[in-house]
Amino acid sequence: MRSLKKKRRIQVLAAAALALVLAVVLIGYGFRDGINLYRSPSQLAESPSEAGEVFRLGGLVEQGSLVRGDGHVITFAVTDGGATVPVRFTGVLPDLFAENAGMIGTGQMQGGVFVADEILAKHDENYMPKEVSDSLKEQGVYQEPNS
Repeated sequence: MRSLKKKRRIQVLAAAALALVLAVVLIGYGFRDGINLYRSPSQLAESPSEAGEVFRLGGLVEQGSLVRGDGHVITFAVTDGGATVPVRFTGVLPDLFAENAGMIGTGQMQGGVFVADEILAKHDENYMPKEVSDSLKEQGVYQEPNS
């Protein structure tokens, strides 16, 4: 009788351990593409991204760098005061996207150019994403918004 209880207890523990391992694997599989690290242009200059790595790039759109090409292809440069990264985006930009304004793009590096799949812009004239303002403060070029 005791050995039957022992076997049942071991089976329950083994099933619980298997369920835990399965849950961890499924969570990891779900997050594999959902986690995009943020990088500023200076961080990207110090340690370039790996081939095919998807990440978020943020900073200020450099004055005079915005060029609208044929169709929906837009090129511009993003800077944090310490480094500048050229960006290419195909699509429609957000309404509040402008030069000297904060932005964050999701994409990957291709031949020295950040190819963005998605561009996010500030949502009002005083807002700047925290990651962008932090990287601008590190470079000493952050300016407080006019209240």
